[in-house]
Amino acid sequence: MKLLQKADRIVRPQGRLFYGWYIVGAAGGLQGMSMLVWMQSYGAYVVLLQDEFGWGKAWIAGAFALTRVESGILGPLQGWLTDQYGPRAILRIGIVLFGLGFLLFSQVQSLLTFYLTFALIALGASLGGFATVMVAIVSWFDRHRSKAIAGSLLGGSIGSLSVPIVFACLEMYGWRTTAVISGFFVLVVGLPLAQVVRHKPEMHGEAPDGITEPHEEGEKKKIVKIVDFTARQAMRTRAFWLISIGHACSLLTVSAVMVHLVPHLTEGLDYSLKQAGYIVALLAGSVLLGQLGGGYLGDRFSKRMICATCMVSHAIGIVLVTFASSLVMVVAFALVYGLSWGARGPNLVGMRADYFGTTSYGTIMGFSSLVAMFGMSTGPILAGYLADVQGNYQMGFTILATGAFLGSFAFIFATPPRRAILDA
Repeated sequence: MKLLQKADRIVRPQGRLFYGWYIVGAAGGLQGMSMLVWMQSYGAYVVLLQDEFGWGKAWIAGAFALTRVESGILGPLQGWLTDQYGPRAILRIGIVLFGLGFLLFSQVQSLLTFYLTFALIALGASLGGFATVMVAIVSWFDRHRSKAIAGSLLGGSIGSLSVPIVFACLEMYGWRTTAVISGFFVLVVGLPLAQVVRHKPEMHGEAPDGITEPHEEGEKKKIVKIVDFTARQAMRTRAFWLISIGHACSLLTVSAVMVHLVPHLTEGLDYSLKQAGYIVALLAGSVLLGQLGGGYLGDRFSKRMICATCMVSHAIGIVLVTFASSLVMVVAFALVYGLSWGARGPNLVGMRADYFGTTSYGTIMGFSSLVAMFGMSTGPILAGYLADVQGNYQMGFTILATGAFLGSFAFIFATPPRRAILDA
C-alpha cells in the first residue's frame, strides 16, 4: 500500500545519495550487458549462421520467437519468485545461466543444438535482466519513478551504442570466439552488479525516493492508504488487458527489428555488416535520447498518451526503413523509431505501477508478459517467413507497422482503474 499525506511534504536533506539510484545504476549495467552481447547483436549472428549453415531466415527467427514464448510462459512464475524472494537471488541465477548459455552456444553444430543453447541464453537473460530489476526500481521510487526507470534503461541504450564492438569482434574473430568472450564477460560483469540490487526500501530502513516524513510537535496530518492490486484483481480490470495488448503490438516491431534489421540492411539495402552496425548504433543513440525525454515527460504528463503517440511513431519508422531508397530514409527510421522506442519503455513500465501499485508488481507484469509474448514471438517469424517466400521484407514489415499503429488505440482506451482508499 502507498501512504499519502494530505499536506505539503517537507523533504529533509539526507546528506547522501539515495540508495535507489545505486540500484538504477546496477540495473542499467545489467541491461546494457544484455543489449550489447545478445539483443542488439543477434541480427549479426543471424547473417553469420546463415552463411555457415545455410539455415533459412524463418528457422533462425523461430529460435528467437520460441525464446520469447519461453519468457512469456515463465513470466508469472518469475514475477512471483521475484516478489517473494527478492530480485537479487533471481538475478544471480539468471546471470549464471546467461553466461553458460553463451559458452555452450559457441559449440553449436546443428539447428537442434542452436535452439537448445539459445533457449538457455534467453532464460538467463530473462531472469537476469529487465523484468527482475524493474520489480526493485518501481518499489524504490514513486515521485521519480519514470525518471528512475528511464535511467536504468539508459544502460541498455549505452550497451546498444557499443554494439559495433561486437560486430568488429565477429568480423575479426568469428562468431564462436565472440560467443566465448561474451559468456565470460556476462559472468565477470553481471554477478557483481547483481549484488547491488535490493528488494523493497522498507526492508532496509529506507522510504521510496529517499523522502522521510517529519513529525512536527502538535502538527496533525491526515494519512490515507491507497490499496495495491493483487495480480488477480489487476487481471479483472480492462486496463490490464489493454496495456498488455498495446505492449504486444509494440513488440511486434521491436522483435522484428532486433532479428531482421541487420539482414534487411545488408541483403535488401546492400550495406556492409560494419555499416549496418553504425545504423544499429544510431538507433541505440536515439533510444537513449528517447528514454531521457520519456522519463522526464512521464513524471509530468499522461503516460498513457505518451505510449499511444510512440506507437504511431513505431509504425512510421518501420515504413521508412521498409521502403528506404536512400541513406536519409534509413537515418530517419533510426531517429523516429529510436526516439519513440526509448520514450515508450519507461512510461509503459511506470504505468503498470501507477495503475496497480508495487506490492504484486512482479506477478502482474509476469502475467502481462503472457499476452505480450505473442507480439514478441509472432513478429520475427512472420517477417522471416515472408522474406523467405518473397525475397524481401516489404510485406512483412508493412503488416507489423500496421499492427503497431492499431496498438496505439489500446493505450488510448487504457484508462486508470479505481483503487481503494483507506483512512489511517
